[in-house]
Amino acid sequence: QVQLVESGGGLVQAGGSLRLSCVASGFIFRANAMAWFRQAPGKQRELVAGITSSGTTTYADSVKGRFTISRDNAKNMVYLQMNSLKPEDTAIYYCNNPRGVFGWGQGTQVTVSS
Repeated sequence: QVQLVESGGGLVQAGGSLRLSCVASGFIFRANAMAWFRQAPGKQRELVAGITSSGTTTYADSVKGRFTISRDNAKNMVYLQMNSLKPEDTAIYYCNNPRGVFGWGQGTQVTVSS
């Protein structure tokens, strides 16, 4: 049974930083690309950052240069370091395969105040 558990969200002022974590189980983590998504109130879920099984990363234009995705295959974990946060980054953040093929976890709330 696949499980994805996100953590690390919180309330931060604009310009601040947060580091999100996601622990995965129930599948061969090291063989799968992973990604972070976010969903703001009233908006569709969007892909923020992705990382292949070999470590190649991609980012949405809106976060490029501010966010960094990384993974630790030994721990079955994927991370999202978020710097220079903006109010428009406020959303619930989720991890999943880039195609969203796994069941969604509960996410972690990120709120950026201006």
